[in-house]
Amino acid sequence: MATAAYSIGAPAKPHSLRHQYIAFGIMAAFFAVAPFIGIYPVFMMKVLCFALFACAFNLLIGYVGLLSFGHAMFLGTAGYVSAHTAKVWGFPPELAILTATAASAALGVVTGWLAIRRQGIYFAMITLALAQMMFFFYLQAPFTHGEDGIQAVPRGHMFGILNLENDLVMYFVVLAIFLGGFLLIYRAIHSPFGQVLKAIRENEPRAVSLGYKTDHYKLIAFVLSASLSGLAGGTKAIVFQLASLTDVNWPMSGEVVLMTLLGGLGTVFGPVAGAFMVISLEHYLAQFGSWVTVVQGAIFVICVLAFRRGIIGEVGRLLKRPL
Repeated sequence: MATAAYSIGAPAKPHSLRHQYIAFGIMAAFFAVAPFIGIYPVFMMKVLCFALFACAFNLLIGYVGLLSFGHAMFLGTAGYVSAHTAKVWGFPPELAILTATAASAALGVVTGWLAIRRQGIYFAMITLALAQMMFFFYLQAPFTHGEDGIQAVPRGHMFGILNLENDLVMYFVVLAIFLGGFLLIYRAIHSPFGQVLKAIRENEPRAVSLGYKTDHYKLIAFVLSASLSGLAGGTKAIVFQLASLTDVNWPMSGEVVLMTLLGGLGTVFGPVAGAFMVISLEHYLAQFGSWVTVVQGAIFVICVLAFRRGIIGEVGRLLKRPL
């Protein structure tokens, strides 16, 4: 069956992989030196958390063709679980993040089982409806503290050794988590499993005719995407010592769509570039207040018109190398 998968979704050529390895090295080197060249570590940690979230979302929409308008529920659920277990139950940060990731994975199994039975706009609307149900649950649940959220979450010591109260130590922990999640996604999309996902995206009836249980593959991809979104959300709650309704509300689902489209849908590095751009705009344009949304909208329109494949997609086209 692996041979059949490759016949409908050819793997990347060796020279293309070489360029991706070089791009990965440049990206990793930039993130490693960023705190030492005057970039605020807390800002970069926010970028890394959202970059992982966008990469997880891109796995679903870019490689399976499923547009989820409810991915914020996985980010927000993990944030609440991570914050609650760390603050109330006294879990160490690594266990709090793992528990949060598992909670998002479990939620992904349930919502994915319900949603993948439909396609297109129906799939998107089901995920949005389920996400709004989760939003109202967290709004009313006692342990979330409503609009106040869970505040003053302790960072603690990871593995009993690393003092996460130190921003620089926390930064490199977040960087390691991001790189681990990124490499997991990279391996998935360049495996026979990833080729089947691409085949489903391009022509699902043909994939079915070749004997693949497409719903099975889509559910696995959905749960993997939910889990990595949860990893980002759980880490973010520890970093900012806060879990709030912002991360579980529907605008967050729209924001991750924006990040993915700006960077390049279906590209490996596009979501990272998109997340960096969106978070940078929010940070540096914060002084304009509500006008930030207007400026973001204008930039989004310009980028869509000028870069039809997204920023990284257009760069890859010019280099004639997939990135």
